[in-house]
This record gives sequence, structure tokens and C-alpha cells, in this order.
Amino acid sequence: MKQHPKGLPFLFFTEMWERFGYYLILGIFVLYAIEPEGIGGGLGLPDKVADDIFGTYIALTYLTPFLGGFLADRVLGYVKSIYLGGFLMGMGYIGLGIFKDLPLFYTSLGLIIVGNGFFKPTISTLLGNLYSEPEYKDKKDTGYNIFYMGINIGAFVCNIIAAFMRNKFGWGEAFITAGIGMFLGLIIFSFGLKHVKKASEMKPAEKGDTKISDVLVKVFL
Repeated sequence: MKQHPKGLPFLFFTEMWERFGYYLILGIFVLYAIEPEGIGGGLGLPDKVADDIFGTYIALTYLTPFLGGFLADRVLGYVKSIYLGGFLMGMGYIGLGIFKDLPLFYTSLGLIIVGNGFFKPTISTLLGNLYSEPEYKDKKDTGYNIFYMGINIGAFVCNIIAAFMRNKFGWGEAFITAGIGMFLGLIIFSFGLKHVKKASEMKPAEKGDTKISDVLVKVFL
């Protein structure tokens, strides 16, 4: 990575731990939701209900980055969006591990959905901005390939860790592990903050740019 921006390794590991938590949840979500509460400590929901909740959750995690990315560009900035998104996701993961009451369970899912909306598009944009300098432009594709390796590593390792935590300790501990991974990613990001600050400038508004009201309509209607 010596020929790449110094911020790349920090974004690599930040994204790796974020994807670790995200895919850990995906792997055990339905199993946890349908397992009887008295026997295995799950929620005991009917299979169809669990599938509907899971499908809605996935759909919203793909929709909210449109709004989160817009706010990062125009209002919050990239660094604040990564911290906000990561914090919300981390709290949501831990909430899933602590709360079994359905309203709080849904609230935890909501935190993850909103947090993902801020985090996911922003870190990729930040990575691209690191390669805007002439000396790095021809290495941008390679940089993204390295970055996506972090995603794959996080998605692979989480399955092993999730199975171990569930079998050794329980569902709650498995979910909390996802939250710990997310906060670890934010700590790594903090160590590399000085290397990404130059790439974190917000995009200036220009005449003809999409308005936030237009984004809201496209996302939620």
C-alpha cells in the first residue's frame, strides 16, 4: 500500500469492521427471530413475519444511503457522517442484543438503517476523494479493489464469529459482538483521521443541483 494514499489502510479496516457487523446481523437475523423464546432465547416470531421484517430491513438499508449521502455532501460533511452513522449502527447492534421487547427491537433496527444511510455512501466517497490528487489518479481502481477486499474479509470472518458467539454464549452476545466491531472500526478511523481530512471537504452547492426535497420524494415515495 506504499504507493497509495496513507488514508487507505484506515478506511480499509474501518469498512472491514463495519461490514463485519452488518453481515453478522444478516446471517443470524431470521434464525434469531423464529427461534422459540423459552427454548433457545429467540423472539419466537412466525416464519413469515420474520421474513417480512428481514426483507423490509434490507430494503431500507439500500434506500437510506440516497438521503444520507446527500446530507453528507451538503450539510454534515464526510467525517461527521461516518462518525454519526457508525455510532448509530453500533448502538443498534447492541440494542438488538439487549432488548427483546418488540418496540425496542424495531427501534434498534431503525438505528442501524439510519446509520447505514450515513455511513455506507460516505466512506466510499471519501476513498475516491483520496485519489483526486494527480499522483494517485492512476491507482484509483487498484485502491478500490483493495478496499473491497476489506469488505469480503469482514463478510467472511463474521460468519465464523457469529456461530461461535451464538453457540458459546447466546444470541445477545452475538449481536453485541457486531456492535463492538463497529466501534472498533470508528476507533481505527480516528487514528487515521489526519490522513483523510484533506479528502473530507463537502461538495459545494451549484446551480441546478438536486434539492433535498427531491431526494426525500425519490427515497420515500
